[in-house]
Amino acid sequence: MNALWTSDEIATATGGMAGAAFSASGVAFDSREIEPGHLFVALKGESTDGHLFVEQAFARGASGALVSQPAQHPHVLVPDTMRGLEALGIASRARATGRIAGITGSVGKTGTKEALRLALERSAPGRVHASVKSYNNHTGVPLSLARMPADSCYGVFEMGMNHAGELAALTRLVRPHVAVVTWIASAHREFFASEEAIADAKGEIFEGLEPGGTAIIPFDSPHRDRLIGHARPHAGKIVTFGSGEGADVRASHVGTGREGGSLISAELGGRTLTFSVGMAGAHWVNNALAVIAAVDALGGDLAAAGLALADLKGLPGRGARRRISIGGEAALLIDESYNANPASMAAALRVLGETPATGRKIAVLGAMRELGPGSDEYHAGLADAVLASGAAHALVVGPEMAALASALGSGIDVRHLADAAAAEQALRDLIGAGDVVLVKGSNSVGLGRLVASLSDDGVES
Repeated sequence: MNALWTSDEIATATGGMAGAAFSASGVAFDSREIEPGHLFVALKGESTDGHLFVEQAFARGASGALVSQPAQHPHVLVPDTMRGLEALGIASRARATGRIAGITGSVGKTGTKEALRLALERSAPGRVHASVKSYNNHTGVPLSLARMPADSCYGVFEMGMNHAGELAALTRLVRPHVAVVTWIASAHREFFASEEAIADAKGEIFEGLEPGGTAIIPFDSPHRDRLIGHARPHAGKIVTFGSGEGADVRASHVGTGREGGSLISAELGGRTLTFSVGMAGAHWVNNALAVIAAVDALGGDLAAAGLALADLKGLPGRGARRRISIGGEAALLIDESYNANPASMAAALRVLGETPATGRKIAVLGAMRELGPGSDEYHAGLADAVLASGAAHALVVGPEMAALASALGSGIDVRHLADAAAAEQALRDLIGAGDVVLVKGSNSVGLGRLVASLSDDGVES
């Protein structure tokens, strides 16, 4: 197997000085993620300095390091390792010959990125590179670029932001041939005056499009025309997706599929594609249409993409379903613990409502963060969705959830809990046979730890 990078290539890309020669099979800036043969990038952060972990990285098998101070191991010395990582990402993009997709949105970014990766992988096995986890910010995007093999047929990159101007910088690194906006919703409202301002910031993704590139936009979004306005100066082609009449990639029929998934007939360019999506929820119909639009724009195999979507399973924290057993009582856990905003919370509650249960339905809902002055209103506004889900019990976690607890009143058994540990104990005391449990909240609330603890008692389905 060819090396991902040699020390000479790293030095040329970054303008650094190479010591002893080495080659690298991967790149990481977290020493705990280093595998034998990897390049360790010693980043300096607000709370720590990666140079403190150089020895640990080499103990784990690193072949070399990118550093801004001399090391006793093979390394490339640069003035600034963050700038060095960006330069390595730029060099990786410059040598790439495959087709590149960039994805952003207020909700659905990671799920759509993973679905697109799998859809492309079905016809190009082993030749699709994609961002891992949610590496979608100013450090994660250049890292993901730097990890891309030069001979990849496709690259799929997630890009996130919580301030205006951030996506413009990221998309100019990625330089996508196809740029996708999944949906616009009130996320990170602490930093934006309006949802329209969020749409403007998401529209920055089109600024990095390669000449003749394709912008893919949600047709049913109230911000569709605003996004089209942002895309028009940069895109060679604009494609919309959705269920409304006039969408370029349109769901003409949606039926019920296996295990809560959907059977979709989609019209695109005079063609009809009928396929299933394995994930539950109407929001996954939207995500699947975005994937189909992107595969088509990238020149991929639509039939193979349809097969991949049918096999799609939930990601940890983003819809994964686990069978758990607590005190001998078997229940179904829907893991949506990674993050939350009003739109994604409502979508998850709809999935809970659509999931059959022989026992009760229980909603464990963590606070939604970064919502700004309207936080109480957004939290209280979830009451109708909670009641419509059919949940018999709502365990709401964090101080921000006081507004929802008050709004629910006596219409449901609601318990307002201080933290994830208290929620776990309450759930363990409450759960019974045949129950369906939804866990959803902002990542900082820590409900992922609750899911991990409960999952130790059961087996993922």
